[in-house]
Amino acid sequence: MTTSPEKGQLVTANRLRDGIAVFLTRSGVWSETIDDAALALEPQAAAALESRAKDDEKSTLITGAYLIDAERLNGRVRASHIRERMRALGPTVRLDLGKQAEGTGAGFAAPEGV
Repeated sequence: MTTSPEKGQLVTANRLRDGIAVFLTRSGVWSETIDDAALALEPQAAAALESRAKDDEKSTLITGAYLIDAERLNGRVRASHIRERMRALGPTVRLDLGKQAEGTGAGFAAPEGV
């Protein structure tokens, strides 16, 4: 029996040190893996995540932090918007490079033709 996905929001940004897309975790650190992201199921929780991210922007750890819609199913996270899915997967022009080649990209494949 398939369970329903948890739908909510998570925070993504780019790490200033190297420009890599990162995701805010429950422990308040930034991970390159979207599956590690804290998924806020309520608006107050999403606001708290966003506030934490803004503090990290002020500390110059990350830049461009923003909330995105996402869902978690069986421990894997999938961004709702295609742009965010591509950011989580890494380069899409060559599947033999980056997170996809390493098997550390998002748990969902890139769309056909990307």
